[in-house]
Amino acid sequence: MTLADNRVQAAGQCLPSYDVLVVGGGVLGLWGAVEAARRGAKVLLADAGRIGQGASFGLVGALMPHMPDKWNQKKQFQFDALVSLEHEVVALEAATGLSAGYRRTGRLVPLPKPHLRDIALRHSADAEAAWQVQGGRFHWHVLDRPPVDGFVAPETGACGFVFDTLAARASPRRVTALLAAWLRQQPNVTLLEDTGVIRLDDHAGEALLSDGERVRFAHALVASGHRAFGALAEIVGPLEKPLGQPVKGQSALLAADLDPAFPVLFFGGLYVIVHENGHVAIGSTSEDQFADAFACDGQLDALIDKARSIVPALADAPVIERWAGLRPKAIGRDPLVGPLPDHPRIIALAGGFKVSFGIAHLLAKAALAAVEGKAPDVPESFLPESHIALARRP
Repeated sequence: MTLADNRVQAAGQCLPSYDVLVVGGGVLGLWGAVEAARRGAKVLLADAGRIGQGASFGLVGALMPHMPDKWNQKKQFQFDALVSLEHEVVALEAATGLSAGYRRTGRLVPLPKPHLRDIALRHSADAEAAWQVQGGRFHWHVLDRPPVDGFVAPETGACGFVFDTLAARASPRRVTALLAAWLRQQPNVTLLEDTGVIRLDDHAGEALLSDGERVRFAHALVASGHRAFGALAEIVGPLEKPLGQPVKGQSALLAADLDPAFPVLFFGGLYVIVHENGHVAIGSTSEDQFADAFACDGQLDALIDKARSIVPALADAPVIERWAGLRPKAIGRDPLVGPLPDHPRIIALAGGFKVSFGIAHLLAKAALAAVEGKAPDVPESFLPESHIALARRP
């Protein structure tokens, strides 16, 4: 039986019925809706706010791989995602005429101390071994000088620079706008904004929306950012600890005339991303404790000052936007994807934290595999069982 054949019947009730209800319109929910629509499902995506807002409305957009040492299933999953994302973006851009602001620029990492160069050289060998599955297309170079002029101050890398050719960047806001535009073209998709999902009854296959309406569903993808953790816990039952938490991030957008082909710069927790149209993103903080989730403060000022000190062209660049928001970090740090134990209608699609934009499309494919009754092709640590086990420990 195909997903499209698995229609929900109203059973005598005049309720709108959907094959897939997607709860949340951030990057994970949008990709989940795209994958469901591609499979011919009748889809309802409902977001409590505006589609593409929340954590997905950030500024940075770094698409960076894990370190290539100690290769494992999780690193392979992310590698496959970063490689395949380029083709996914090209297809959606062709269908909509919009741009995701995507470019495989590579990543530049200054090495200020000798021992860091030694580590980088070992990682270079690791990358040549692990990344050879792509026929040597991507490399991890250790250089004495930056590969481009007019970007980072050479003295920042007193002991050299790493330049990997796998990393990329995209504009988070353009990505979500692209996905939403594609979905609006599909006759089998309905998008609702300012409409949250108050309750999911997986036994009856019904959802109560914040406007008082009810809908029926065959499967529900819970992709509502940090709010997904509480929603999923209500279904799972009593836990010793939350399934995840919100982590505050702050970032900024500067105006500067820099080459958009410049690589992603990463230095001591700081990202500097040169986007199109003279925009440079600076970020981001990771704050487990905070008084105001959406206020920018001195922590962001410190990041901006650091960026100005290592990128000379930013010394006098005006700040045109400051942003703060909450990103979802699951208890196991890895994404939380797959059907809930004993609740096969409810499929988690949450917890991407810092890496969502690079792997969301593959997480969505895994979630839709679960909708079709197949085992999600993700690392074991991504599955709900793994996160629930951690949350049940005293």
